[in-house]
Amino acid sequence: MSSETNDGFLYGVYRSRVGEPTTHDEVRGYWVFLTGLVLGTLGIILFLPSTSAVGSSGFTIREASVFIAAIGLAMLVAGPVIRLPLQPWANYAAYLGQVVCFAAAVWFVLVFPSGWSVQTGNQPVIVLYAAGLAIITLVGLVAPLLSSGTHEELAASEGRTNELESELSAVRDERDRLEDELAQAREESEAGATAQSDLQATLDSLRTSQARFELYEDAAEQWRWRLRHRNGNVVADSGEGYTRKHNAQKGMQSVRRNALGATTLLFEREAELPDEEADFEPVEEQESQGTFELEEDSAGEYRFRLRHDNGNILGDGGEGYSSRSNAKRAVARVREYAGPADYLWFDPTGFEVYRDAADEWRWRLVHRNGNILADGGEGYTRRNDANRAVDRIRENVDDLEFEVYDDNRGETRWRLHGANGQIVADSGEGYSSRDEADEAVDRVREYAPEADVLEIGRAAFEIYEDRGGDHRWRLRHRNGNILMDSGQGYADRSGARDGVESVKRNAPNADLDE
Repeated sequence: MSSETNDGFLYGVYRSRVGEPTTHDEVRGYWVFLTGLVLGTLGIILFLPSTSAVGSSGFTIREASVFIAAIGLAMLVAGPVIRLPLQPWANYAAYLGQVVCFAAAVWFVLVFPSGWSVQTGNQPVIVLYAAGLAIITLVGLVAPLLSSGTHEELAASEGRTNELESELSAVRDERDRLEDELAQAREESEAGATAQSDLQATLDSLRTSQARFELYEDAAEQWRWRLRHRNGNVVADSGEGYTRKHNAQKGMQSVRRNALGATTLLFEREAELPDEEADFEPVEEQESQGTFELEEDSAGEYRFRLRHDNGNILGDGGEGYSSRSNAKRAVARVREYAGPADYLWFDPTGFEVYRDAADEWRWRLVHRNGNILADGGEGYTRRNDANRAVDRIRENVDDLEFEVYDDNRGETRWRLHGANGQIVADSGEGYSSRDEADEAVDRVREYAPEADVLEIGRAAFEIYEDRGGDHRWRLRHRNGNILMDSGQGYADRSGARDGVESVKRNAPNADLDE
């Protein structure tokens, strides 16, 4: 069974020719508008050489031109409305208006020319077509006025999203060099066993820190962090306050990830320091040391795997494909997505914001062992709405009311009510006893305030612990499909991360061996 994404050909053309869309409705609206433009133009071109005489029978060029132009005009009006970030009911109404216009156009074909007057036309047909256009037009005018939220809230939400994406991009570009060297040493163990041992010893000594991070609230009620040596001296601090505790924690974790292995640049004077906006020198693209192998298995399905030059299997597709072309497309997606894909690293928990099979945005609170502690229970049309729901849970979980109840199957569940009485989260699964459900509620109260939000872009690597206690990774597309997995377990999380880093280095430029 193929695991192709549901983006489709038109979605890919839009992304490569127009830009990266934020919603699928943006793409659909664009193609509806473009189709209406083509049909409307074609209808006008056919109308010009046609005769104005109305015959007794037959399908005339003028009749065809009016039919095509009518359909094109409806799509031309509906396209921009569908493309707008409106509520789902507004898009459904726009599609309904097109259906009404199409029905009027078909009705015109049935009554023309015998039931059509040159002077007055056919009033029922005209009224029905006008009603379809009115539905589309009213949706475009009224829906923005009825949409919840303000422009300021949307702008703030977009700003938080951009900030998080920038931070994730910076983390990806500034990976720990010593960890990379360790991964390379492991891959080339036959030639560099001694170097690997020395490097591991260096990392072990560096990891035995003589200092600790301290997270605290200052007198101005802002959150700060500092790195204090065991002798009491403050080695480093945040330099600024954060309004929320989890933001300070994210800044602290960023320093922890990026400080080890950072290079040193010496400047004689402060004036020589580069601007804050100045970019780092670009990293040269590394030549791949891996090859994708594509073969047909005994069941007649096509499978692929990524093999390192030293013979080790770095990862595989995890499933078979019905045709060679589908398997090749899967390899192409891995090449495209693996390099820029981020980690979904749960430490110990994280809010995962993702797009489900129905093209809706959802969130769930996931523990590092893979267990889902809570989920939103409903989908959102926009990622920003899901992010705002996560922020409400994370900031107000202590003030919200948990309800523990027994369902129809005799299992115990919990759900979380918002200030307005609506259900904003639930357990997602049943428990055999009320004590287990109460313990689950306590875990959500404990973990939710400090859990980071982990957003899946186009794809992301998930590092998780399987039922056997081994650590594995998988590359998941934002629509939920698994593009690639480790194919094997690792004894610890660092081994799984090294496997991910090896795939990120070697997959984008790896050749395909059929």
